[in-house]
Amino acid sequence: MKRSILAAILLSSLSLTAVSQTKVEVASVVTAEENFNKLVDRKGIKDGFLGVADPEGFVFKPNVVKITDFYEGIDKQPGKLSWQPKFARISANGDLGFTAGPYVYQNGKTDDDKVYGDYLSIWRLDNSDNKFKLVTNLGIQHPEPEQEVVTDFKEPDLAKQKAPSKDPFAGKKILTGTDGTFNHSLSLSTLAAYKEFLSPEARYYFPGFEPISGTDKILKFLANEGISISAETVNVGRSTSNDLAYTYGTARIKKGNIVNNYNYVRVWEIDASYRWNMLLEIFSTVEN
Repeated sequence: MKRSILAAILLSSLSLTAVSQTKVEVASVVTAEENFNKLVDRKGIKDGFLGVADPEGFVFKPNVVKITDFYEGIDKQPGKLSWQPKFARISANGDLGFTAGPYVYQNGKTDDDKVYGDYLSIWRLDNSDNKFKLVTNLGIQHPEPEQEVVTDFKEPDLAKQKAPSKDPFAGKKILTGTDGTFNHSLSLSTLAAYKEFLSPEARYYFPGFEPISGTDKILKFLANEGISISAETVNVGRSTSNDLAYTYGTARIKKGNIVNNYNYVRVWEIDASYRWNMLLEIFSTVEN
């Protein structure tokens, strides 16, 4: 019921101003990620992140801190970090996108020194230079993958292009409400909450495990691992076309008899009935 109310509010608050279609391709955000990887390979981890950081970009170290504040305050980081985008989307207006995929970090000379995992990067288009800047980047660590990851790049629906809303805060309030409703639902029933909010194409990134794709597999994982979650929204961001968004916050997760604190980032997409569905969720462990 709460989701239906939020969808109705969203529909009534949307800017329906028609705009001429502009060519937008998911390849643009994939290229931004690939160039970021090349920059890190050439200049190192610290200078690579500083070279692409959005002015408001953030990382979890372990609490939320600006990318620029964190990397300007540390020495050059050792080791070699490389990754490959395999999952990507971009908004219809082309101003917000994300990529996700496997990474390898090596701080030594042998294969035993390699650390494997998956990452998520969220990118925002900077209108001043028409380049994508990194909003956030975080990852999970897991054992070496046994299979090659299938590439999933999907083009945006250009019919969703629209002029930016005259009241951008209205959309953010709806997203905050959506994320809050999901968090409240988690406190009542983890499985029911995910079943209600997950996109059919959803992906789930939990430390120690390879990414899980699809609603059925995610629900099975949550049930098998005995996961229960309490979470709180910190902030949200969205595209001007109001079809792609992200939220982030803090979570306390009980897995079996073990309880740990996490940060989360969620990527949301809007469906034909103007309901926000969760396309991706990733958790980052808060180290003691």
